[in-house]
Amino acid sequence: LALLALAAGPARADAPTGRHAFPTTYDAEGNRLPRPEWDLSVRGYGQLLFAWYDYDLDQTRAGGAREASRLVFDTTRFTMEIEGALPFGLEFEAEVELEHHGAGAAVELEYDEFGEYEQEVEAGGEVVLEELFLAKSFGPLRLRLGRFYLGVGLLSELYRPTEYLAAARPESEQIVIPGVWDELGVEATLRLESVLLTLQVVNGLDSTGFSSATWISGGHQQRFELVSASDLAVVLRADWTPTPGLTVGASAYYGGTTRNRPKADLLPDCDDPGDTEVAPCGVVSADVLLVDGHVTVDLPPFTARAVALWGHLANAGAVSDRNARLSNNLAVPRTPIADEAFFAWLELGVDLAPTLGMDPGHHLEPFVRLEYYDTMFDVRDGVFDNPRFARAVSSVGVGWAYGDLVYAKLDWTHREVGAFEDGTDLRAEDGVRLGVGFTY
Repeated sequence: LALLALAAGPARADAPTGRHAFPTTYDAEGNRLPRPEWDLSVRGYGQLLFAWYDYDLDQTRAGGAREASRLVFDTTRFTMEIEGALPFGLEFEAEVELEHHGAGAAVELEYDEFGEYEQEVEAGGEVVLEELFLAKSFGPLRLRLGRFYLGVGLLSELYRPTEYLAAARPESEQIVIPGVWDELGVEATLRLESVLLTLQVVNGLDSTGFSSATWISGGHQQRFELVSASDLAVVLRADWTPTPGLTVGASAYYGGTTRNRPKADLLPDCDDPGDTEVAPCGVVSADVLLVDGHVTVDLPPFTARAVALWGHLANAGAVSDRNARLSNNLAVPRTPIADEAFFAWLELGVDLAPTLGMDPGHHLEPFVRLEYYDTMFDVRDGVFDNPRFARAVSSVGVGWAYGDLVYAKLDWTHREVGAFEDGTDLRAEDGVRLGVGFTY
């Protein structure tokens, strides 16, 4: 409600003002001149998902998930983005997202932790401040300070439901790295004709949340009120658009994680530990390196997106050993972490509406999406390379949209668990999904 009130318009001219309020000014005829104020705009989107799945939730069994027949209905998310601009190039943006059915506590059954029940405040639904930043443009250079999306992968750019083809976001990118990844820091982008260069310096991840099933994704700092930035991360990204509708790019992420843990508990053996410093002999490095290549095509009637990402975690063994002894109260998985992870996804679609003579503004797009990901892509000696974390997902369906205002997507998904792993016989998993929603 407060955000809606803000977006409704400026306050009354006679409302109380702060100590730095603009003085009242008049023109030559004695008419009061308007004070400078933000030019506000509001946009956002809503998503609903209705799905049927033929498998049970417990994927840890010897043969994979058991056969089942489940219906799942979800109010996936509703977002509101408020943008403000001043005439001299200063901007702000705030994005609030309500996920699932609101905020509250819920209990999850964690099969990866021997069937333990865990209560998580955010699990029943979340109210999340995804973005909050100030930006200033200086010709081709733009600076941002605050919370914003990282330039890693494709979902940081193509997260709105009308910007990808299937009924839901690609699971591969959301599992291996934080989905639609946002952090706090500073960003500089530079436009050089057809090339866009991006540099970001942000807070790093927290390695206590790393795990077998989701690799570094659980390290996104959301469990505590304050974000630890003792270890920073740097993102470099380059995107080349040789012709409108075609973009090819690459990005790299490098950042520490050890000093962002809640306690200084990942330390080397020290001959003289003392008691006046937190880490007199330094810390065990647990740096994360990510490298991706990506391409997007929007050349009507054809649409295509593709991305591949490889990642490496330094001293994954030391992190795994220390995480295994963490308190249950921290609510983290405490499972072995792989040294490397990988994902790739590709989707292709063609708009048949012009061919079928549909009214202008309507779009009818058959599509296919292919994904592969492995959160234990490479492991050190002595660690079991669990084949069930290597998965290939195929999605086939059709989407309808009226402009970028409303949409409906129906698809069938097939997941191969243990994909391309020798000697595995894990049950495949199928589902049918209907996604509907709107943008405004």
